[in-house]
Amino acid sequence: MFQFLALTSQGVEVLLAEELKSLGAEEVVQKPEGVYFSCSLEQAYHVCLWTRLATRVLLKLTEGSAKNKDELLAAAAEVSWSEVFSPQQSFVVDFVGKSEEIRNTQFGGLTVKDAIVDHFRDLGIDRPSVDKLNPDIGFQARLLKDSVAIYLEFSGRGLFQRGYRRDSGAAPLKENLAAALVLRSGWLADTSKPLLDPMCGSGTLLIEAVSMAAKQAPGIERERWGFENWLGHAKDTWQEQLHQAMDSSSENLAALNIKVFGNDMDNRVIRTAEQNARNAGLARFIDFNCKDANKLVNSFPAPGTILFNPPYGERIGELPELVETFVSLGQLFKSRFADWRVAILTANVELLSMLKLASFKRYKFKNGPLDCQFALYNIDEKQTAKDALNPSALFEQKDSAFANRLKKNLKNLKSWIKKEQISCYRAYDADIPEYNVAIDVYNDAIVIQEYAAPATIEAEKTAKRLQEVIYWAPKVLNVPTDKVSLKTRAKQKGANQYQKASHGKPEMIVQEYGAKIKVNLWDYLDTGLFLDHRKTRQIVAQKAKNKSLLNLFAYTGSVSLQAALHGAASITTVDMSNTYLNWAQDNFALNNLNGHKYQFVQADCLQWLKGNTQTFDVVFIDPPTFSNSKRMGESFDVQRDHVALITDALKSLAEGGEIIFTNNKRNFKMDFDAMESLGLHAKAMSEQTRDKDFLRNKHIHNSWSITRSKKAD
Repeated sequence: MFQFLALTSQGVEVLLAEELKSLGAEEVVQKPEGVYFSCSLEQAYHVCLWTRLATRVLLKLTEGSAKNKDELLAAAAEVSWSEVFSPQQSFVVDFVGKSEEIRNTQFGGLTVKDAIVDHFRDLGIDRPSVDKLNPDIGFQARLLKDSVAIYLEFSGRGLFQRGYRRDSGAAPLKENLAAALVLRSGWLADTSKPLLDPMCGSGTLLIEAVSMAAKQAPGIERERWGFENWLGHAKDTWQEQLHQAMDSSSENLAALNIKVFGNDMDNRVIRTAEQNARNAGLARFIDFNCKDANKLVNSFPAPGTILFNPPYGERIGELPELVETFVSLGQLFKSRFADWRVAILTANVELLSMLKLASFKRYKFKNGPLDCQFALYNIDEKQTAKDALNPSALFEQKDSAFANRLKKNLKNLKSWIKKEQISCYRAYDADIPEYNVAIDVYNDAIVIQEYAAPATIEAEKTAKRLQEVIYWAPKVLNVPTDKVSLKTRAKQKGANQYQKASHGKPEMIVQEYGAKIKVNLWDYLDTGLFLDHRKTRQIVAQKAKNKSLLNLFAYTGSVSLQAALHGAASITTVDMSNTYLNWAQDNFALNNLNGHKYQFVQADCLQWLKGNTQTFDVVFIDPPTFSNSKRMGESFDVQRDHVALITDALKSLAEGGEIIFTNNKRNFKMDFDAMESLGLHAKAMSEQTRDKDFLRNKHIHNSWSITRSKKAD
């Protein structure tokens, strides 16, 4: 009997253990790292050919203590490597695990590699070579609790790869996980019932389902096996197992009489799915169609199973359309698919709540790095009865506090919008604390910006409320979901961060008091236009008429643009970012503004001020709250450093000139004593610079007019 370890995706271990028992494995023990089992060599070949759930099968060669490098080396030296493989063959060692003494996998792998090479050298045999990309044979050392087990890569890598999938979608589902989902869905209990994947992508779920229904051996098309260059490999036994698997699979397929169905709205993806099904030899059993899941109809003669793995909405802009889709699907399932089973895998668990269905079972899986849930629903009388008893479950606008508030805000802003001819404005700004978002309108599109949720509110509740916002905002504002941009923190491993994602959607031109301004709602956290500074731009522009203006930390130059349109004599626009500076120049070009009186300077504003010798009548400063950009060379904190910044700016201010200083720090406090010592007078003007759509948010920004104090007579 040989000892083995079968690896798989997280969440599949229980199913893998059951599968191994059915394949004749003995002493099957499931553990977090995988499933251990024992069997004969003949049975091991059988397992490799027939397992659908394992990603790799490893044959144990030895195990021993490995508290440090010397013990690890000694444990690896216990193997008679010259009896395992030939020195003419290349090899590779993978190392898994760490300890206090063995702190990284590269060190551990090199130590085992040294033991292998030393064995051949001690026998006076030429040492085998290492090939990390395409080795003839592979080994894996697994360190756990100061003990190491060393394995032969018996099956080879990527056992889940069946060979039929040449192309896949953007987020392919591994075949072994697809097989696990088919098992958990319950469809295999009666394959005469319909099976539908309404978002089939490259067809993996359906191909695995048909192959399982046909009792196919998934390994028969595999071109390369890890044991082929193992000196213990029994070729005749292997060939016997392979032929048996091929014959059995051929007979089972000939007897199969089923049809399953796959839809996707992308015709290119459907063509890929059809090709994959042909590669698998299963095309005649799968009916693929280009259809929108939102328009799903039930043309089946009897109830069956709907099984799918929808997009997870990880990239900016995807989630609004997904929320709409999930709401639509929940209503379609209840109205058109009575007595069906619905099974959904998603990493965005909060989306499931938009179905307004009660799941009877949920399983946890890992799809690559993503934590997912597989939710099962029975569309029975209880589901529709629940709606009858609880009408608010049906997404009525009157039942949403958020939708009602947004509608009220629009009513209050309507006459102002018409009077000012405003096409870009804030429609909602965390008016209700539980719905902690800002919603900005840009022409016929909207941006939803999620604020950080208070620590007292559970993350799940926050996510559900965001889904509600995403669902209702476009409806109340009469905006299609493909014109909703969501700016929120992406779910990622490690530190959360905003994710930039180019959607190929066009930039938009908006108008503000006669100025044409380019905005981008999709590719960056900010859009290119700070709406809260609408009045600020007008005030600065009026002050700069027939005067010189210096715009520091200029971003996309909207303050400079308004000043130019109001007749500023000269304008110098300074920003450290080439991207934003080019954007500012694009804005000027849009408005047919050019000439030597408009200067654009790419520089660190803090350093530029120190070397500048020119003076300006108006200096506008809108610095970041905090920055530790490497390009700036030093950190900047607006509270800590505002006096130094204003001191330097004073050198660039002409006699009788004025500094307009603003920032977004919530509790910023002007250092009046420092201003007085500099001979300056700072006058608060935040109330003047906040427009009607920002009246609720008194902390959106704070603004100051700073002038030299008048000398006493």
